[in-house]
Amino acid sequence: MVRGACHHDCPDTCAWEVTVVDGVATALRGAADHPVTQGTLCPKVNRFLDRVYHPDRVLTPLRRTGTKGAAEFEPITWPAALGEIASRMRGLIDDGRASSIMQFSFAGTQGVIQMGVMLDRLFDAIGASDVHRELCGVTSRKGSASVLRQPFGMDPMQLRHARTIVLWGTNTRITNRHLWPTIEQAHQDGAMVIVIDPVRTDTARAADLHLQLRPGSDVALVLGLIHVLDRDGLLDADWISAHTEGWPQLRASALLWTPQQSESATCISASQIEWLAHRMVQEQPTGIRTLIGSEHRRNGEEIARAIASLAAVLGSWQQVGGGLARSTAVWMQTALAKPRRTIRPAVNMARLGEVLTNPAQVPRIDLLFVHNSNPAVMLPDQNRVLSGLQREDLFTVVVDQFITDTARYADIVLPATTQIEHLDLADSWGHLFLALNQPAITPRGEALPNTEIARRLALELGLDDPSLALSDEDLVREALSNDHPFLTGITFETLQERGWARLAVPSDARPHVDALPGVPNEPMRLGALEPGTGDEVVGGGSDLEQRYPLAFITRKQHAKFLNANYGGFEDHYPSIGHPVLQIHAVDAQARGISEGDVVRIFNDRGELTLVAQISDDVQPGLVAAAFGWWLQHTPQRRAVNALTNAQIPSDGHGSAFFHDTLVEVCLAGAFGDA
Repeated sequence: MVRGACHHDCPDTCAWEVTVVDGVATALRGAADHPVTQGTLCPKVNRFLDRVYHPDRVLTPLRRTGTKGAAEFEPITWPAALGEIASRMRGLIDDGRASSIMQFSFAGTQGVIQMGVMLDRLFDAIGASDVHRELCGVTSRKGSASVLRQPFGMDPMQLRHARTIVLWGTNTRITNRHLWPTIEQAHQDGAMVIVIDPVRTDTARAADLHLQLRPGSDVALVLGLIHVLDRDGLLDADWISAHTEGWPQLRASALLWTPQQSESATCISASQIEWLAHRMVQEQPTGIRTLIGSEHRRNGEEIARAIASLAAVLGSWQQVGGGLARSTAVWMQTALAKPRRTIRPAVNMARLGEVLTNPAQVPRIDLLFVHNSNPAVMLPDQNRVLSGLQREDLFTVVVDQFITDTARYADIVLPATTQIEHLDLADSWGHLFLALNQPAITPRGEALPNTEIARRLALELGLDDPSLALSDEDLVREALSNDHPFLTGITFETLQERGWARLAVPSDARPHVDALPGVPNEPMRLGALEPGTGDEVVGGGSDLEQRYPLAFITRKQHAKFLNANYGGFEDHYPSIGHPVLQIHAVDAQARGISEGDVVRIFNDRGELTLVAQISDDVQPGLVAAAFGWWLQHTPQRRAVNALTNAQIPSDGHGSAFFHDTLVEVCLAGAFGDA
């Protein structure tokens, strides 16, 4: 039995155990002694060994033989593959155009080492262009950090002690399923679970109360709640004075938002707003759990600010189980040693389609190196992304385990190892446990870890920096070499022996109250809140809304594939077997649409043909479809991101405004050529 940990971009970061017989992995199960995993894995990872031994897995380097997008390849050797890649790179470097090489990666593997330490160093060394990896998480981090100074939140496991649990824009039962038992335990002891979400999710159905607010109106709800808290004398003036600054400005914003005005903006009744405000104070501790669901909007950072501000004025931080439980990534990043990086030219990753297709782009990208990512599916502006990948003058390298929708356009595909075939250090953004992922089997075929690919490519390029030759164990030890108190007692050897360890943070630690090393204890910064919305929202009265009167949300809703990692594998499809469009009965009736009809959903960016599912999971004026399906599942060979909004914040940092998207829906073929 070999201990390891899941690598997926998920807050749970499960610890697992692999049974190996004669060099073959025969079983994989969750670690029973891990306090979060508790012996269970999610539906997608339960079948992970099917992925490892899948007959379609790429096990040798491949070179394109057909047209881009046709997925026609021939096997080649590693020396031939690396030689061709290095030759292309050297030509650009020697021509003074190293920045025309772009490294594109994200969190397809989110381990500390295999996510990209060595490839980052390689591309730093040659001065290639980079991307800001900010498709999700950064916007909510910025918003909460503006209040908390650094976004240190409570340990989510402390929700066990809460009396009021507010799950704000997060589908915990599906996307954070290992936190759900903690919430259930609190519920059994009398806690009330309240979900705030524009969609009736599985979590909302399981909660005591679902407040189905209008999409993007979160700030108006917070202001209405603070209005009631202030009006009814429910706030602790001494706490606010001692632990916050900017309260007069926040209070002035809230005074303008009566419960009735908040009801008008949010579609949540004034009586429910008043009840919730009273509940959060009178049944403490109140723990607010939010992740990234609400950030994908023009006002996403302001939504995160508002939620953090509400947690601050409630004063629940004073009690274990109270406060704001967001990402725990900052705890990990504070503890682990940070690799030194060279600043390179970079663009927001959501702009890839624009960057690849704009003839005036400087620098022009001539070589694209993709690892840990499938941009053809995951990025907005999908039609432009695919147009860019189609460029014959763009040399594209994709490191992956399968021929994904991105790999179909590659000139060279390099075979990557799976998580049970390489060493990695697994941190988490959902709890405070580190884990060592130890290789259980030798790599299948000729697959290599990202780190080894970087080492071999560095040699091919003639780079002799010693940091480019470090082993994977060296890299893990390097990450653990920080002398921060959070790492007390955690070494490579202790992780190797046990498999996992909790950061040395007291289980009853109260951020922003207790003195904790490296955790800010200055007053939390409040200030005025502005409930503005984006350009593509229902109710905004824009000319665009007249043409496209429905809001569109892309959901992570299928338990066996939440992200694009499994969207191309039949065994992971939901029972219905194909993507659907959820539409409310009111909107369906107005368009003559019945359950099971084939419909066309479209806007100026693109169109999809989907099957209609009449559902009150969505509210009137809102339609939804699942994210993660690969392109083969629609007649257009497109997915939901052919429609989504690719705009990004004005400073170039943060998530694209995916959920600020307007569309229209009609019966397929009933709208002519429009």
